[in-house]
Amino acid sequence: MHAGLTSHNLMAQNRESGAAGNTFGHETAPKIAAALGATMLGTSSNEARLGDARVVIKCAGKNTTSVGVVYDMLERLDTVLAAFQHKDGYFDVYSLPAAEFAKHARDSRSAGADGNVGLVTKKVFVESGKRIKIVRGL
Repeated sequence: MHAGLTSHNLMAQNRESGAAGNTFGHETAPKIAAALGATMLGTSSNEARLGDARVVIKCAGKNTTSVGVVYDMLERLDTVLAAFQHKDGYFDVYSLPAAEFAKHARDSRSAGADGNVGLVTKKVFVESGKRIKIVRGL
């Protein structure tokens, strides 16, 4: 969801792009949850229950190559799920244990993150995580 500064996206996130990413994530995560059979835990975050695991569902648009999680939230999660959107609109959903996410996280440079948000790239999810589903038709 966070545009951030990545090797594939050299534009830093600004207030407008951050707000758009936040809206995209909050609108898309419940749809991804439904496709996975997960239950959203509320409306203030994208935390959910998938089987016995407490997860967060992070959604990255077509041009976004990383997802961010607030470090405080990460401490109570079992798993981070990242749904990366392809150019044709479908999503590859990857699962990464929260401890593995923390190991690979770098601090977000976005204004207001203040060292509280860790970013992990799609490459880490692909190489260290597990693709759990392809979601089409959202």
